[in-house]
Amino acid sequence: MNVKSRAFAGAVVGAAALGLTVMAPIASADPADGSYRVLAGVGSDTTQDVLNGLGENIDGGTLIASYDAITDPVDTSVKTRQTGCDLTRPNGSSAGIAALNSDIDSGAGCLDFARSSRGVQTAGTDLTWIPFASDKLRMAVREDSALNGVNFSQADLKAIYECTLTQVNGVSVTPLLPQSGSGTRSFFLTSIGSPTLGSCVQTMQEHDGEALDSAGDLAPYSVAKYASQTGGLIPDVHGDTVLNTINGGEYSRDVYNVVETARLGDADIAATFVGANSKVCQDADTIELYGFGTVANCGATSLKGEN
Repeated sequence: MNVKSRAFAGAVVGAAALGLTVMAPIASADPADGSYRVLAGVGSDTTQDVLNGLGENIDGGTLIASYDAITDPVDTSVKTRQTGCDLTRPNGSSAGIAALNSDIDSGAGCLDFARSSRGVQTAGTDLTWIPFASDKLRMAVREDSALNGVNFSQADLKAIYECTLTQVNGVSVTPLLPQSGSGTRSFFLTSIGSPTLGSCVQTMQEHDGEALDSAGDLAPYSVAKYASQTGGLIPDVHGDTVLNTINGGEYSRDVYNVVETARLGDADIAATFVGANSKVCQDADTIELYGFGTVANCGATSLKGEN
């Protein structure tokens, strides 16, 4: 079994120690100051690291500039062009898509794509969601908690996030959700039946396992992100968490790069994202290295919407 499949398998079973040779973190930050590449993108925390990796690998690191959803130390601004493009840093898929829409409306030309871990929310044709990989979602709990090993049902999770189911395995549960603007948040809530959130629900930065600091904490977590963290590819903030199943498995989702539909014919966008032979779709090694799966519809342009 190779390093990539071992990292993914370890994440699936929620193992904190994968038995891997730890690799130095790679491509886990914005492009270097003053390095303004051809295509600039923002948005999803889930896919920021694989896009960073693709950005470093494709065309010698000159084509794709992927700007992180959050930074350490915290920097809430981002500069995507040499002049005129100082932006507030979008944190999450919906925030990135909103920033792309604003850029299109203003004609500023500061953004070329948005990373998204969720699909279309509003029908329309202005934007195109281009799939490039697949991810899975499980529930993170603390390893030292009685919640460890619980197979959560969809009905249980809906009740937990409505705050009507307050104890599991004798533990008082505290449901956590990713920040507003997160694609993982919206995908997860839709998947568990769109609960009316109760007052017990707390907010966290998505995929930060260190936020789960008590026995009853639980949160949706990307399997690919967990694999990258525990495999040593990116800073490891999984904390003491393991990943539990949902309905005996996990929720599966495609992940996307979102572009303006009117620019699908743009030479750089088409060569980078569009079609199975695009540069992103052809770099399956990098996609799998970060724990994501490849998809048969990579590069398809049929999914359109407004946001």
